[in-house]
Amino acid sequence: MDLTVVAYVVYLVVSIGLTIWVARTLSRNGRIFLADVLHGNEKLADAVNHLLVVGFYLVNLGFVALYLSGDETIASTREVFEALSTKLGVVLLVLGVMHLGNVYVLNKIRRRGVLENEQQPPVPPQGWAAPVAGA
Repeated sequence: MDLTVVAYVVYLVVSIGLTIWVARTLSRNGRIFLADVLHGNEKLADAVNHLLVVGFYLVNLGFVALYLSGDETIASTREVFEALSTKLGVVLLVLGVMHLGNVYVLNKIRRRGVLENEQQPPVPPQGWAAPVAGA
C-alpha cells in the first residue's frame, strides 16, 4: 500500500476529528458567553452560536482540504510521521487562531455592550430644577 495514501487518510481523520471536537467545545461553552454578550437573549445567542459554528466548519474544513495535497512522495514510516506532524501542526495552529479570533471579536462586542450600559444613568430623572439665580 502506498504510504502517501495512508498519510492522507490519517491526516483527514485526525484533522476532521479535531475540527469537530473544537467546534462542539466552542459551541457548548460559547453559548453562555454569547447569552451574556447579547443581554440574555437566548434565541439570538443560539442563532449566532449556530452561525459561528457553521462558519468555523467551513473555514477549517476548507483549509484541511486545501492543505491535503503535498508535493513529496512518502516512502517510509518516518516520512509519514514527519508529513503528519507538519500538516496537523499547521491545522492546530489555524484552529487556535480561529478560536482566538472568535473570542477577541466577541469580547469586543461584550465590552461595547458593557460601556453602553455604564453610560446610561442608573435611574431616569425624576424632576426638573430651575437654575439658581446669581450662581
